[in-house]
Amino acid sequence: MTEPLLIDHTDAVVTLTLNRPTAMNALDAALKEAFRDALTELENDRSCRAVVLAGSGGSFSAGQDLREHVRTLESSEGNPLDTVGTHYNPIAARLAGLPKPVVAAVGGMAAGAGASLAFLADIRVGGPSTSFLMAFAKVGLAADTGASWTLPRLVGHAKAVELLMLAEPVRAAEAHQLGLLNRLVATDEEVLPAAQELAARLAAGPTIAYGAIKRQLSIADAGTLADALAAEAQAQSICGATTDHRSATMAFVAKEKPVFEGR
Repeated sequence: MTEPLLIDHTDAVVTLTLNRPTAMNALDAALKEAFRDALTELENDRSCRAVVLAGSGGSFSAGQDLREHVRTLESSEGNPLDTVGTHYNPIAARLAGLPKPVVAAVGGMAAGAGASLAFLADIRVGGPSTSFLMAFAKVGLAADTGASWTLPRLVGHAKAVELLMLAEPVRAAEAHQLGLLNRLVATDEEVLPAAQELAARLAAGPTIAYGAIKRQLSIADAGTLADALAAEAQAQSICGATTDHRSATMAFVAKEKPVFEGR
């Protein structure tokens, strides 16, 4: 049986590939569980300094596997939306809180929870066939997998309401303009290599500082200036005690290229 999630370790970059190409990488229970568990392992994996999210077969992810969902709806056992608490919420929390950079290689369609996963990445790279579709309302559902939190931060409240309620596709050029994509490459074939190249660049950087930056921004987004200042003071105390800070400062003064080790 084909693995639903492919995990590739190349140097300090780990690429997680959603691998159900015949179903546009729709998220069934096996894939969600594998993805959730992989994120848990990567959180404390010191050999991993950056993560790439990708999909196989020309799509990123069509979101929840609706065929599986229909079977759950027709079953008399349990709540058919238990997957939100069991899978999607833990995945969103672990992905957003991962203390290392995450780059999404959004090739093709990213819909519903698939789009939500991409929005949880720190940087998103797309190509000509990239598109996003907040499909939840089309099946009578509200947003999940963190989209109600990420979308307003990416595109603003008013646009988030439009994308979620009207559920219209956003093509690559518009997605880039709105900020759903950070980078738009010329061809679809370049999407994954460009994302992996960017992740490798980040993996060679001050990853402890990157993790602190992620925490700072999540606090500042929802908090006050006082909250942000307190988070900055804590982050600088942590980063200032690292070997990376000390060696990079010395290298800067000596006009040398710093080498970051993530410690």
